[in-house]
Formats: sequence, structure tokens, C-alpha cells
Amino acid sequence: MKIHHLRNATLVIETKDQVILVDPMLGKKGSLPPFSFFRFKMRRNPTVELPENSSSILEKVTHCIITHNHPDHIDVAAEKFLKSKNIPIICSVLDEKTFRKKELNVVQTVKYWEPSSFLNGKIEGIPAKHGYGFVAKPAGNVMGFYIELPNQPSIYLSSDTIYTKHVDKVLKEYKPEISIVAAGSAQFDIFKPLLMTVDDIVKFVENAPNKVIANHMEAVNHCPTTRENLKQTLERKNLLDKTFIPEDGELIDF
Repeated sequence: MKIHHLRNATLVIETKDQVILVDPMLGKKGSLPPFSFFRFKMRRNPTVELPENSSSILEKVTHCIITHNHPDHIDVAAEKFLKSKNIPIICSVLDEKTFRKKELNVVQTVKYWEPSSFLNGKIEGIPAKHGYGFVAKPAGNVMGFYIELPNQPSIYLSSDTIYTKHVDKVLKEYKPEISIVAAGSAQFDIFKPLLMTVDDIVKFVENAPNKVIANHMEAVNHCPTTRENLKQTLERKNLLDKTFIPEDGELIDF
């Protein structure tokens, strides 16, 4: 299995037979408004361009998984791309109506804690809580995914979530071989963080049974945690050896 990190939460899972795009934000640098105006530097999003190798990777995509309907996980450019190629979409049953209205090719919907067949393997929806305290409610429905494909390492896409009993259960009971955590500690101008604090990212890595990929950093302006910050913290905790912190465009080969 190869995992291509493109930008933010956008990644591509490549196996011998399938190429699965996850949470595509494909617009040009600055194509979205700022997500923070005064807590963090006011910059339009994405704050960086897609890597140069993204086009050749995207050309191979056979399926797309979308964890939730936020513009840094599916933007207008991504919608156009998915529709132009009629890419089969897999999403939460709670987002099905929204994505069908956008005329996306939804071929499979997933429910929380209910495994279903997926590309000769299985996929299961995992609850995700998009923020600490009140902010999680307006942040809307989010779904993580636990995926097992034939002759491939199992993957836990935790999506945009804080550390919860559900996250803990998957790490400790499902024992994924690859766990992916959104590590930017996103926060709006008001309310508590939308993603795990650095302390909870450390907890996630500590409890992950195998390798961790940390993404969702340095691409949207409301994410203060940087790769270097996280690297230094994990190094102090002796956890860096089990964690990949990929640069945009980087390939991780499992």
C-alpha cells in the first residue's frame, strides 16, 4: 500500500487494484476565505498550493471517501473534479442527501459502527466529534472510517475529531495498522478547538498500536500546530519513531 499525502486532509490510498482519494480540497491557493480573522493571521485558504505531483496522482483515482461536508475536505474544485470523472463516492449516510444534491456519484453510504463490504474488504463508520464543548454541534456530522482491504494494512481514518471514547475504542480494540490523525489543532476566532489539542494528539499516538500519520497541518489558516512543533513534542515523548509527519506531495510506502 502507498499513501500519498497531498495537502491538509487530502490524501490518496493506492493499492495494486484501487486508488482511493480521501477528503479532496483541490482548489488553488487562496480560493477559499479565511477561517480565522483575528485569533490567527488572516489569510485566504488554502494557504499553500497543491504539490506539483498531485495531477499525476489524481489522474489514477478510482474512488473517493468523504468524511464530512466542510470546504477544507471537499471544495468546489473537488466537486468539479469528481463530477467530471464520475468518481464513485463513499460517505456517511448522514451526508448522502447533501452530496446527491451536488450531483456527486454517491455509490455507498456508511453508518456508525456498522461494517459493510467495500472493494472486496470492509468499511465501518466511526463516530467523530468535531470540537471540544459547544462548537462540536454547529460543526455538524463527521465520520471516521475503519477500512480493511484484502492483503493490505488496516487503516483508521479518524477524520476531524477530538479524542473520544470512540477513538480510544478503535485504537485499542480494532488495532489498526495505520492510524491517521488530523493534527492541526484547528480553532475559530471564538469557541474551543475543533481538533485534538497537542496533548490529545500525543495521547492518540501513545495509544495507537502501530504507525500513525499526522496530517491537516500548514494548509488552512486556523490550524496553529505546525509540523515542526509536533515533531519536537513527539520527539520529547519518544513517539516520533512511530509517527509520519509528511510534507505535501510526500509518498509513504507500507
